[in-house]
Amino acid sequence: MRRYGGAVERGDRDEETERLDEDLHGLDPEDPEVQAFAAHRDRMQRPNSEATVEGMLRGVDDFAQSVNRADGHRRLVAVGVILLILLGVLFTVWNAVAFVFGTFLG
Repeated sequence: MRRYGGAVERGDRDEETERLDEDLHGLDPEDPEVQAFAAHRDRMQRPNSEATVEGMLRGVDDFAQSVNRADGHRRLVAVGVILLILLGVLFTVWNAVAFVFGTFLG
């Protein structure tokens, strides 16, 4: 039986690999397009609860992986979004530290 090694990232590997084998029967597992399609189907099958820390981290992981695959202007926009997020975090931390020092020393 053919295995799609790069398609499954999390969970019970044997069960998910068998499911992918059935879904992609007859396709070449060495073809990069087939591997990308298998990875896409795997991501679509995963439950993605955003209400948990694990779900939020999974979303960050998916975003980081998509940024790494992006090229050109899409990568530039994604890096810009990341920089804006980091700037917001830095601004919030600076205000919190200033508030704490202002309260205790002021």
